[in-house]
Amino acid sequence: MLTITRKLEFDAGHRIPDHKSQCRNLHGHRYTLEITLTGAVIEVEGNSDNGMIMDFSDIKALAKEHLVDVWDHAFIVYDKDDKVRDFLAGLPGHKTVVIDRIPTVENLAQVAFGILKAAYKDRYGTGLHLHKLVLHETPNCWAEITDA
Repeated sequence: MLTITRKLEFDAGHRIPDHKSQCRNLHGHRYTLEITLTGAVIEVEGNSDNGMIMDFSDIKALAKEHLVDVWDHAFIVYDKDDKVRDFLAGLPGHKTVVIDRIPTVENLAQVAFGILKAAYKDRYGTGLHLHKLVLHETPNCWAEITDA
């Protein structure tokens, strides 16, 4: 199987409400996102994407539109974390992303995978699809999700 991978970075805040250590406090990370795609290589003479699964700049553009620009410099909060949601709602113009689960790196990877899977799905009629997503919360800690 031939795959290609594009890496992007963004900054976001979160908290793990019931965590036993400092992660229960408001804090942020410099996240690194790795997007791995698979599909047939485009073989159309004269086409800008000839010889590629997908142009890396197009991978970046779609990731930014659907995920990175939405999450970058936002606070990602669990929809049941009422205290933090109320606090953030009191900050005029604050960039807040509410999700249906606790924003651990594992859950964020699952949410991101769902968003990006739809964005890349068979874009060229070549079977293009999101094969794997890796989300680094820190340089030493990350979650990976692979299409089954």
